[in-house]
Amino acid sequence: MLDKEEYKLHREKIAQNMAEKSVLILFAGKKPEFKCAPNKNFYYATGIEESDDICFIIKDKALKSQLLISEYDEFKAKWVGRGLNKEEAYEISGIEEIDYLNSFNRRLDYFIETGYIIYFDFIEQDINDLNESYEHALAKKLKGKYPYAKIENGRGFLRAARTIKTPNEIEEIKKAIHATNEGIKALMQNAKPGLYEYQLESYFDKEIKFNGADGYSFDTIAAAGKNSCCLHYSANKDVLKDGDLILFDLGSTNKHYCADISRTFPVNGRFTSRQREVYNIVLNGQKLMFDTIKPGYTTKQLNEILIKYYCKELKRIGLITNDIEVSKYYFHGVSHHLGLDCHDLCDYTPLKAGSVISNEPGLYIPEWNIGIRIEDDVLVTEDGCINLSEEIIKSVEDIEKYMSR
Repeated sequence: MLDKEEYKLHREKIAQNMAEKSVLILFAGKKPEFKCAPNKNFYYATGIEESDDICFIIKDKALKSQLLISEYDEFKAKWVGRGLNKEEAYEISGIEEIDYLNSFNRRLDYFIETGYIIYFDFIEQDINDLNESYEHALAKKLKGKYPYAKIENGRGFLRAARTIKTPNEIEEIKKAIHATNEGIKALMQNAKPGLYEYQLESYFDKEIKFNGADGYSFDTIAAAGKNSCCLHYSANKDVLKDGDLILFDLGSTNKHYCADISRTFPVNGRFTSRQREVYNIVLNGQKLMFDTIKPGYTTKQLNEILIKYYCKELKRIGLITNDIEVSKYYFHGVSHHLGLDCHDLCDYTPLKAGSVISNEPGLYIPEWNIGIRIEDDVLVTEDGCINLSEEIIKSVEDIEKYMSR
């Protein structure tokens, strides 16, 4: 359960690598319009989905936190809701010291004047970069006012904390996967020649919402026929044709935690012999990855193992004669970290137990009108891995049987 004890744990994980007498300042960000998509690092530390709020994580012998929220605004309450009061913010975040946003400058000045190291969540760029985020602009202003201020990038602490998922985070990912599975089943049940890609996609939208999803991990890829050979095809507007495959890359979210699943199936419910052959090469490549994933490997090493397998298999079926030709038909990585973001914040070190990653081999053969990607979400364990999305069918036999209903 994601409760205030969970968010206290998240703040402890973040603070582990912070220097003594330092403070990390996280901003919820501005609300674009109506629905709030919180800054994921602020949300990770607090569980709060409001815009504008600010969190201080303070390490000075002991760990403590402060939270700043908006005061009640009658006009805002009428248009978008009243926002959290102090008691409600505490019940979500577990932060006991809560004040209003108008105290921010006073608090920040105190930390600088008393010699604290100030960490901001800078995107991966130098703090003097002219392409300024809000944090960059604020740091520049502070350096002008306090030339002696010690301002550093705290994103590394957030990377380290978010790389390893807690049991509660894993449960939220599994809930997102379950809703995604219900959506995929609806796609298979309703696929038929003559529909537009976006019409079939709509069955997924309805089903995940009915099953409690609170959003999408990313914009759905619904790529039929030749479109399946475009990695990030996004138009979703072509007609489904008899004899074509359709590739879906999609995922729903639960408490902002993402599922990321790819499935490829025949529009008419039956694979041709050539489609079946290529599909099983991809599926067996995914099985090879499941057998390989464990702590100590990097995602780059996993990809290199998959490419060697593809070299052998694509030569066997006569598609290539030279190893270098594999890149014509496979041109992306086999794995990335997953969590609050589809491509989640991580520390880029070799895999550790508790990481959640994708396993997504693919082959894209435009001359055969075949694009196939099969993707599952994987928990790295102490001695291997667990397929968190095992419930989602993917064998040729299971797909054909399900679609024949």
